[in-house]
Amino acid sequence: MAPIFARALAQYRWQVVGWGGILFLIGLVTIPAYDVVKQNPESIRKMVEQFPPELLALFSRMDQLPDLKKWDPSDPAVFLDMNFFAFMPLILGVFGVLGGSGLLVSDEENGTLDLVLAHPVRRTSVLVGRLAAFVVATVGVLALAWLGLVVPMRGSSLPVGWGPSLLPFVSLLGVLLFYGTLALLFSMLLPARRLAAMAAGMLLAAAYFLTALAQINSGLKPIARFSPLEYYQSGYAIQGLKLTWLGGLLAASALFTVLAGWRFERRDIRVGGEGNWRWPWQTRKPRA
Repeated sequence: MAPIFARALAQYRWQVVGWGGILFLIGLVTIPAYDVVKQNPESIRKMVEQFPPELLALFSRMDQLPDLKKWDPSDPAVFLDMNFFAFMPLILGVFGVLGGSGLLVSDEENGTLDLVLAHPVRRTSVLVGRLAAFVVATVGVLALAWLGLVVPMRGSSLPVGWGPSLLPFVSLLGVLLFYGTLALLFSMLLPARRLAAMAAGMLLAAAYFLTALAQINSGLKPIARFSPLEYYQSGYAIQGLKLTWLGGLLAASALFTVLAGWRFERRDIRVGGEGNWRWPWQTRKPRA
């Protein structure tokens, strides 16, 4: 399994550099803005309140505040939420969905996975090795993003330590693993990687907008409870990580992985392109 893990991780190296590098730069320009917000909190508050409530809900998780009417833009949790973490599930969700959907199926579609399995290696080892590489790559992206926040903190008045600033990334990791393993499961059930990625991506976008709109429409709150993003803490995780929320996301990820592994063990491996696929409930006609 170690060679499988090493090779898969090597394939992720440029994705880690690309995604992590961009988020690192975003963090570098985000943290210095806190000093401006701290000097003019009331004017910033009035300016933000001029935005349409729907727009504000898309770029914040203020529903986690004890009193929405007393929100303070200079509060570190509010600042990090609105300026960095609130929209991260939608951005990095693309990385998670693409990585999960292509974990196994990308090699099937180019006809190389059957060559790998022709060697004395178990399918479970291939799945676990590649999934471990995906998890490590995801952690690598988040680590670079975290560095982008903590490096400029030394010259900023933002009162957040290095440890607490790591907690929102832990919550974000739970979300990314949820959608990454969901895309992996879809790739085992649907006839092409692009369909698996599209299905998982649509569910991610639907959950994002549902969670956002539930902040301004109380009628959506009962439905929003079924949204995975309802259990994402965003920047408010610096006040303390809710382990039950994180545990629920990780438990769902583990379930998706087990189901994907069960399906992977019992399905035929294609040897060509997508045209060889059929839906799981379709049976192949016997050749003459």
